Amino acid sequence: MRIKNEEQMLEAGTAFAKKLGTGALIYLIGDLGAGKTTFVRGVLRGLGHMSSVKSPTYNIVEHYELSGQQLYHFDLYRVNDAEELEYMGIRDYLNSESIAFVEWPNKGEGVLPKADIVIQFDIQGSERLLMIKEA
Repeated sequence: MRIKNEEQMLEAGTAFAKKLGTGALIYLIGDLGAGKTTFVRGVLRGLGHMSSVKSPTYNIVEHYELSGQQLYHFDLYRVNDAEELEYMGIRDYLNSESIAFVEWPNKGEGVLPKADIVIQFDIQGSERLLMIKEA
């Protein structure tokens, strides 16, 4: 899927939200500035969240509750060792009752379970190319 601007990235996330089921673990793969957080913002909009959505870069995780549904957005960019995820109790977040998006999942290798869906974000000039694969 070719994305030409921020609004299209939000729309892609909103459309993706309609296909999401409880218990989904989604890996977001792509360079800095590829649109991963914007995509999640679109997903949240599609699920009815109207408040602000911030990047979890500094907190590592942002939590959203949507009509009893738990959604977690992780950004592991600043994680130096996958064992740090064990200390923060990541396994408690990843369960059959929640939805989790994980940016930079390679930083959690060996601790994170296998993803249900992997979304690759490739920067191509001013556009982005999204490839969605069910794992």
